[in-house]
Amino acid sequence: MNYWLTVGTTQNWDTAFKHGNIWGLKERQLHLWQSLDENDKLLFYATKPVGGIIGYGTVRTKFKQRKPLWPDELKEYKVIWPLRFEFDVDFCLPPDKWATDKIVSMQLRPRSGFQLLDKTTAKTLVSSLGTGKYAVKVITPLAIAEPTAEYTGVTETVEKGPSSHKELQTKLVEIGKLQNYLAESEYSCDLGRLDVVWRRVTKSVPTYVFEIQVGGDIYQALAKLKDAFDLWNSHIFIVAPESERLKVNKLLSGAFHEIGSRINFIELEQVEELYRRKKNYKDFEKELGI
Repeated sequence: MNYWLTVGTTQNWDTAFKHGNIWGLKERQLHLWQSLDENDKLLFYATKPVGGIIGYGTVRTKFKQRKPLWPDELKEYKVIWPLRFEFDVDFCLPPDKWATDKIVSMQLRPRSGFQLLDKTTAKTLVSSLGTGKYAVKVITPLAIAEPTAEYTGVTETVEKGPSSHKELQTKLVEIGKLQNYLAESEYSCDLGRLDVVWRRVTKSVPTYVFEIQVGGDIYQALAKLKDAFDLWNSHIFIVAPESERLKVNKLLSGAFHEIGSRINFIELEQVEELYRRKKNYKDFEKELGI
């Protein structure tokens, strides 16, 4: 796990937080973006008039995008920072405390917008910021963590998993919504339409992509998933009968070997099981008023 000093204006940080915690790098910083991994830590540095660290977070997903987001991009209507990534805010000072409570250090040399930090220095700075949390008002819903425990207080009959393509699409969209993602079916892409995608925010690209195969063309499905991975670095899933696993594995060891370690296989009945568990958990939260 690496620690990165992420430098930006107060206006750009405000935009990043309000649009679902998105940051971006320039094309010339491709080597840094490629070195960035999920679960790396970010230290948020706001430039003058603040001039210090205002918070820290954790990298979640990398993607490329050609839609303007920050004020300078919108003003010129061109993308300046296309190499983007989503992050979770672990801690951030409220805006009215940025100038007074920010962390400064002689060991910091914010010479560029994004740079690797010494781990010892980074950990010391992070510990100086405290452990409270700052919740910003967002324009669109953010993702929530998946439940770590299953609620078993309600007993119900487990139905047979859905067999039709449409039913599976509907279930996957509902699961995404239960996770507070922007979930939709028939999402347009260069190779046609993706069966189901989940996005964190409106201006983001798909974070999760699902292709469902119930008697369809698995080769074409894998081609679309590979395209989604290459374009957006999405988490990709093939949903198919267990009987198709061998065929999928054969293609992943051959024509689609580049995504062999990145794709996940979901058996049809597992979609219904996942939906049932998620629904029970959410219903239990509502019952408790959480």
